[in-house]
Amino acid sequence: MKVILTADHAGMTIRNEIKDLLAEMGIEYEDTGCDCQGSVDYPDYALPAAERIAKGEFDRGIFICGTGIGMSISANKVKGIRCALVHDVYSAKLTRQHNDSNVLAMGERVIGPGLARDIAKAWLETEFDGGRHANRIGKISTYEEK
Repeated sequence: MKVILTADHAGMTIRNEIKDLLAEMGIEYEDTGCDCQGSVDYPDYALPAAERIAKGEFDRGIFICGTGIGMSISANKVKGIRCALVHDVYSAKLTRQHNDSNVLAMGERVIGPGLARDIAKAWLETEFDGGRHANRIGKISTYEEK
């Protein structure tokens, strides 16, 4: 698995925690997040990272901002991206099992680094169930083709 990780100024602490997790799990990743304290615009980070996933350069992405909302809205504008904004472990598992999400968004101002780590680990380790869920994902893909 190859993961792209990105964050704006409000997601740097959790981003660093997730970098450590990815390294511990032996997952190849690229960090495209900002390294600044000043305010930046989340679409400038989310959109290019999501495009790289859509092109097949990465299997999945983890995007972090203050609430996760801006990153998730931006990422979901890119065709082929199924970004889930998650703030609990149960939802992280279900969005992989049922929705085959390829991007995880989290909010640093909403959850702490320990929970973010648990969420990311569960999301990374959970596989898509397929079956009836594949039909539903297919409907989304068909709509995107219109």
